[in-house]
Amino acid sequence: MTLEVAGKSFETDEEGYLANRDDWNKDVAEAMAKLDDCELSDNHWEVINFLREYYDEYQIAPAVRVLTKAIGKKLGADKGNSKYLYELFPYGPAKQACKYAGLPKPTGCV
Repeated sequence: MTLEVAGKSFETDEEGYLANRDDWNKDVAEAMAKLDDCELSDNHWEVINFLREYYDEYQIAPAVRVLTKAIGKKLGADKGNSKYLYELFPYGPAKQACKYAGLPKPTGCV
């Protein structure tokens, strides 16, 4: 499958995750979100950027439980909880946010 962004084609898997992590940029993330009828706010970007940093450090996309704890440590308890993250990413905080961040699907996500 492919995603068209600003006249360029980006290869994705059948679920819309980028095939090449290096293809990611903010326009790609916004195009992916638009397909889900989601407009990315500063709060979304905070989680997306956190995930990209996490992946750079650990070379793995965190499952939702790990993501929730790690965000709580870095961004505060008001953001490190499932309710907040599911409000931002209703299709699953780890799964949907990783997709927008250009990361592979987290292990343990169906």
